[in-house]
Amino acid sequence: MNEITPIQEFQRGLAAHEKQFKSVLPAHIPAAKFMRTVVGAVQNNPKILGCDRQSLYLACQKAAQDGLIFDGREAALVQFKDKDGGYQAQYMPMVAGLLKKLRQSGQLSTITAQTVHKNDAFSFNPARDDIPQHEPDWFGDRGEMVGVYAVARMKDGGYVVEIMNMAQISKVKSVSRTSNFGPWKDWPEEMAKKTVLRRLCKLLPSSADVDQMLAHDNEMYDLSEKEEPAPKQETKTRAAEIIEAEYDSFTEVNPPPVEEDDSPI
Repeated sequence: MNEITPIQEFQRGLAAHEKQFKSVLPAHIPAAKFMRTVVGAVQNNPKILGCDRQSLYLACQKAAQDGLIFDGREAALVQFKDKDGGYQAQYMPMVAGLLKKLRQSGQLSTITAQTVHKNDAFSFNPARDDIPQHEPDWFGDRGEMVGVYAVARMKDGGYVVEIMNMAQISKVKSVSRTSNFGPWKDWPEEMAKKTVLRRLCKLLPSSADVDQMLAHDNEMYDLSEKEEPAPKQETKTRAAEIIEAEYDSFTEVNPPPVEEDDSPI
């Protein structure tokens, strides 16, 4: 009798959750298709099977709730080490997934996120320009990435702009549970675009679906306390330090500027 392989054992467990997936998936994504993308993601990264199995099924459930599939574009399965030394699985929305949810909100005409490189022509004067003026040399040497920006055009014709430099991106990366591996290592430009899109979301009208997805994605960031209390001073978390240093230069164009957000991501 042949032994059951780890992937086969996982597939059986996954099948037992099919009804749960079907109950939360949007109508245009069949449960069978969703589960095929889960299996594909696991086959591409077999180490994920070393994670706590319940955390793996929960990650799949959250992706199903958000209506994103594990195709490497909309969402990815990643792992991180917990405080006890074990491994937990986590669902991570990617750039295409975030753009998909924002477009489905029905409040935007267009939305985009782009990286800026050293040799690109780039300018933006919020007192003069609606959107950044960006002219990459698509077929030349663009040089290293120096920043990223996102632009959304509202249905009323107004624009919302967010720009981040590499220091700001690095500060967000530093509190990610997967800062040294996974998407941050393999696709740094995609993660930079995702980060600026997350920031842009805070300037857009609220959407329950987008808010839910961002709440799920927040679990990928370690905002726990990092330092010992200093004498006669209030203890600060790593997240608080980032907040103080990071939010000194965001730009919003039509509607007018709002007060700074107190979240690092």
